[in-house]
Amino acid sequence: MIRPATPADVPVIHALIRELAEYEKAPQEARASEEQLREALFGERPAAFAHIAEDDTTGEPVGFALWFLNFSTWRGVHGIYLEDLYVRPSVRGGGHGRALLTELARICVSRGYERLEWSVLNWNRPAIGFYESLGARPQDEWTVYRLTDDALAKLGRTAG
Repeated sequence: MIRPATPADVPVIHALIRELAEYEKAPQEARASEEQLREALFGERPAAFAHIAEDDTTGEPVGFALWFLNFSTWRGVHGIYLEDLYVRPSVRGGGHGRALLTELARICVSRGYERLEWSVLNWNRPAIGFYESLGARPQDEWTVYRLTDDALAKLGRTAG
């Protein structure tokens, strides 16, 4: 079962993010606190949204998708950027990841959004195979760039 996250889900979302960071071999990068997640997802001006995948038998949360809106200047409409998709290893292959992506695709279609996009680590062959089995295609002509930490602070301090 897939359902929108509620404020009561923040601790489990936080735990799943930590698990994802371990899986991606970067636990030190997952620094968000539960309070930051609560504010981002459920504050006065939510910046992101989340869906929870539950085990059909136990109702236990086994995965999540965290996403936000983006905008295509070429198409003139919003899309969804999937920041994180994670399903616990013990239940992978049970359809939870597909169900989460199906729900996000349904949201796109129902709201007139024309893109559902995400990034995947180049070494994560199981995820790449899964995404391609759904019809997703890599955008090989684009390279993601990111400013963080000292480089971001330095540029942000630069006078116009």
